[in-house]
Amino acid sequence: LISENGIYLKPKTKRSKRFLESRAPKLTEDVKSAMIMKGGNTSQTITQALKDIYSLKKPNAVLYKKKNITRPFEDSTSLEFFSKKTDCSLFLFGSHNKKRPNNLIFGRMFDFHVLDMIELGIEKFTSLSDIKVSKCPEGTKPMLVFAGEAFDTDNEYKRLKSVLIDFFRGPTVSAVRLAGLEHVIHFTALDGKIFMRSYRCLLKKSGCRTPRIELEEIGPSFDFVLRRTHLASDDLYKTAHRQPKALKPKKKKNISHDVFGTKFGRVHMQKQDLSKLHTRKMKGLRKRRGEVVAEEEGQAPKLAKVES
Repeated sequence: LISENGIYLKPKTKRSKRFLESRAPKLTEDVKSAMIMKGGNTSQTITQALKDIYSLKKPNAVLYKKKNITRPFEDSTSLEFFSKKTDCSLFLFGSHNKKRPNNLIFGRMFDFHVLDMIELGIEKFTSLSDIKVSKCPEGTKPMLVFAGEAFDTDNEYKRLKSVLIDFFRGPTVSAVRLAGLEHVIHFTALDGKIFMRSYRCLLKKSGCRTPRIELEEIGPSFDFVLRRTHLASDDLYKTAHRQPKALKPKKKKNISHDVFGTKFGRVHMQKQDLSKLHTRKMKGLRKRRGEVVAEEEGQAPKLAKVES
């Protein structure tokens, strides 16, 4: 592992070696963890909101209970320090003041430096404890639903959608069972506001093989308004999405697909000698015995007389 000063860090113990190997770059990334912290001035709404989002993000999250006197949009060195210390690539910062009350900042890191930051103000909040229903188990992978034209047209809303997907998506899995699809987080962009709702999927009897699905709100519930943004440049954003060559699928020769996804293959064959080609033998094309003898002697075969 190379430090910031360009010095090679050689582990002295097996424990430190395992630690450095866990922090080293990998072809397949680990699950993204988030650090959740509050600023110098907070309100009861912000404190409870951070706890509720932490409960949705567990176990891939770190909750700081002490106050951190920092302003991410002015100086992000404190966030970058904690990100490197806890190996977290996502962060959520909560603060409260007269100019920007009930403020949440969602952000993500690239190479332990701030990539994107988006500031959202809470206008209405309903806590997990305010809704008296059974909740989803800890660590449940949620299904994310985005509704609203702004998420597809506006550049800031597009980046916000990307940040929220990174924050709430959970681990990457190869297969999903039907009973495991029980948590839905719904985001709606309408009239300059973002509405976040959390539901639990209930599988009811429908009289057939496919169950009837009902949604039950479990909280938390947020009404956000978009405030300040700090977005990465297009070049830096493209660099952050770059994949190593080992993960890119290798192109197979002589295989193509059409617009419908049908697979076509091209087969290369050697030149064939058609005189040696074995075809189907028919009785009418079989040579008679006299014709075979005449061909061997070099004479023309005699034609049989046909009586009328």
